Amino acid sequence: MNRSNYIKEIANSAKIWDMVVIGGGATGLGTAVDAATRGYSVALFEAEDFAKGTSSRSTKLVHGGVRYLAQGDIGLVLEALHERGLLKKNAPHLVKDQAFLIPNYSYWDNFLYTIGLNVYDLMAGTLSFGRSKYYSPSKTLSKLPTIKAEGLKGGVLYHDGQFDDSRLAVNLAQTCADHGGCPMNHIQVTGILHHATGEVAGVRVRDLLYDKEYEVKARCVINAGGIFVDHIMQLDNPSHKHMVRPSQGIHLVFDKSFLQSDYALMIPKTDDGRVLFAVPWHNKVVVGTTDTLRNTPEKEPQALEEEIEFILRTAGHYMSRQPKRNDVLSVFAGLRPLAAPKKEGKSTKEISRSHKIFVSNHKLITITGGKWTTYRKMAEDTINKAIALQLLPKRKCITKHLHIHGYHLNADLNNHLYIYGSDMPAILALHATSPQMAMKLHPRYDYTVAEVIWAIRHEMASNIEDVLARRVRILFLDAQAAIECAPKVASILARELKHTKEWEEEEVKKFSALALHYLLN
Repeated sequence: MNRSNYIKEIANSAKIWDMVVIGGGATGLGTAVDAATRGYSVALFEAEDFAKGTSSRSTKLVHGGVRYLAQGDIGLVLEALHERGLLKKNAPHLVKDQAFLIPNYSYWDNFLYTIGLNVYDLMAGTLSFGRSKYYSPSKTLSKLPTIKAEGLKGGVLYHDGQFDDSRLAVNLAQTCADHGGCPMNHIQVTGILHHATGEVAGVRVRDLLYDKEYEVKARCVINAGGIFVDHIMQLDNPSHKHMVRPSQGIHLVFDKSFLQSDYALMIPKTDDGRVLFAVPWHNKVVVGTTDTLRNTPEKEPQALEEEIEFILRTAGHYMSRQPKRNDVLSVFAGLRPLAAPKKEGKSTKEISRSHKIFVSNHKLITITGGKWTTYRKMAEDTINKAIALQLLPKRKCITKHLHIHGYHLNADLNNHLYIYGSDMPAILALHATSPQMAMKLHPRYDYTVAEVIWAIRHEMASNIEDVLARRVRILFLDAQAAIECAPKVASILARELKHTKEWEEEEVKKFSALALHYLLN
């Protein structure tokens, strides 16, 4: 991906693109990939960085949704299970089978979850990740040695997918570029252009890195702004009323010693009816999530004290070692874009997670809802809607069996570079060019200088946060370590991008202030 080349393309005021996509999260990137692979010309604009928002803050699961099965939403589960299987086939370097165990403290739960999860497997059909089965109390403890043994009546094993969310986002941007698309980060949409007839004609954008404005004409504009879709709809129609309500989910990250297992822990029903996961991820354990309605969307949402206490307390009910605040290495919060409840105070658990497509009177197409697992189907439906509206000529979707950039079978999960898939040899080649390239960014982690160089040259990283939050994941794994290696990363960025010493110092200050929000006081 080459940002300067993309700027030249969007600066061409005579060009009319087939499609402009607003938003560089899972939905927007998936839509841009679908469009590019059908042969349409497509430009994507993300105001911050790819997956800056909700799409980098997930529970790291590619799943059918066990709780949606319990709620009777069979259609959503079938769709998600199908897409889960396709994603593992299309991005095997990032998506892997994850075994989960549900510890049960009543015989009825053993029966209930064994039956229910076998139905879950059957629904997955040929794309199943593995069969569910009942485990005795002793076998359950052997697989999850840190759960409470008192009163344990057994456990139920089932399989779902686990992945690295923002790495998949970067790979989707690269896939879009590989097929002739123009994915751009740090470009803010400031206005919607209209024809004399009132229909959408393109967008007005500002390059936030260089403070330049451009008008980009397009036959079709897709609003995939996540929690900010209402803002984009108001650019099209100032009288638009808000239809999305953010729901906050937070995660706490702990040392792997809290789980001591390659199995994930799943608690299907906590004190207040929520689901709790403890999932192994990059040699740590991610524990979450919450489901709290918020009033307004935020670029950098903060975990609420009651959410933190809920996770610590609930995890303590099931773990033999009670996790405490000073055990938390990082805390991160994300906001899901849910359709606003019709009745005030309606629980987020009652609001549908299925995606929805809206078309404005000016033919702005908005896609919202859904989840990472179903991003591909959301994109296909969105492009098909544009075709149905006769904004684009009819062309067939090919993403069901499209290899995502980095596609590589049999990744060595013991090598932290596995997330680069087919790009891994290029990073190893960088390591070989000089001893400095292979130097670690932080003594406790294997991430290297070469990975920062790669992120800048090939993945459009332009600041410390881009690198440490979403190219390598140190901020999400260990916020204090991220603060400690920020000066080294700033120095590399300044050298590569020809920034001043003042820029470098300001970047470190800015990132350190941000990273403090990922630490618990």
